[in-house]
Amino acid sequence: MTDAALLERAQRLWTELAGTTVTFHATGIDVAVSPQSWLCPPGWVGVVVLGNAAIATAPDATAAELVRRAVHDLPASALTDPATLRDRLPIDRTLGPATLAYCDPATFRPTVLRPADPSIVEPIPADHPDLATLLTRVPPEDAEEADLADITSPAFVIRGAAGILAAAGYRTWPRNTAHLSVLTATAERGHGLARAAASTAVATALEAGLLPQWRARPEASRRVARALGFSELGAQLSLRLLPADDQAPHP
Repeated sequence: MTDAALLERAQRLWTELAGTTVTFHATGIDVAVSPQSWLCPPGWVGVVVLGNAAIATAPDATAAELVRRAVHDLPASALTDPATLRDRLPIDRTLGPATLAYCDPATFRPTVLRPADPSIVEPIPADHPDLATLLTRVPPEDAEEADLADITSPAFVIRGAAGILAAAGYRTWPRNTAHLSVLTATAERGHGLARAAASTAVATALEAGLLPQWRARPEASRRVARALGFSELGAQLSLRLLPADDQAPHP
């Protein structure tokens, strides 16, 4: 599958997640009202850029029009840049941007473990108590970023003397998408464990006919995805606007 085909599949996914009729146009950004959008937390504005096109959802018509007027002339590359948007919108808080990356059987580069390699990947149920223990061994923000608690696949783990050292899995999303989650214990990072665990999770998703999606903010996570053959096709950003009474005029 080419990047163009991956891009088309990814765009179909995110238009469905928008929860309303919205389109990735060749130019500009399509902003729609969708209180139930999955592009962002409830009450926020969500922006997704894929390729050179973008969509956005807003919780109400007032916010949608505000966003539409503020960003209509921006190139796609600037639409997930918080600094650029803060110059144009009354933003209270942002989440992201997070890079969106995808792969298919042709581009996937699995990690091959040597027979003598102690890092053997083991599948366990997603609700296994040892997985919950791993989540307590990392900073809360890392556990939230990985989102392992919500996977619907088995967890693919690498164990050591201290318990689970790394884990990966995925949550099934609409449009036959496998949304990847990967986490390594803080003291065990930098040894290729995330790549080994994630490789098994990605291979399992591909065997099931799913589209693997890797959403990441930290550069270390993005490096793992690129090493496995993922192509970065876009980004996602969520914005919480200031209440109307607190908004100062923007140029």
